Amino acid sequence: MHPFRQAVERRDEAAIEALLAEDVVFTSPIAFKPYPGKAITAAILRAVMRVLDDFTYVREIGDPEGRDHALVFTATVDSRRIQGCDFLHLDEDGKIDDFTVMVRPLSAAQALSAAMGAQFDRITQEATEAAGA
Repeated sequence: MHPFRQAVERRDEAAIEALLAEDVVFTSPIAFKPYPGKAITAAILRAVMRVLDDFTYVREIGDPEGRDHALVFTATVDSRRIQGCDFLHLDEDGKIDDFTVMVRPLSAAQALSAAMGAQFDRITQEATEAAGA
């Protein structure tokens, strides 16, 4: 089992953040531009844990010794069932340096967009505080 999956399933925010490279780039299924940096990525992932209910990884795809991994998940957002995949790329130190999320169906993606939009001020504040620390 991938360490990121283990950290998410334990809801261990510190372990999740520790697995991120400083220069990680997060590509959202909702936002047009990617988010560069560990502080903003960690804040986004904390918000995701707040808005998605019944989050469960159902499959891992990839070579356990490789640098590319796909983690398929299901969850609920605003009473809509969502299915998605976290695509992770690891740098030479084993840290996540590229993190892309895709979700379906459209109605659930729209509900996720609304839920994450409601978290945006908090995400920004957390990322700013972490970057200044």
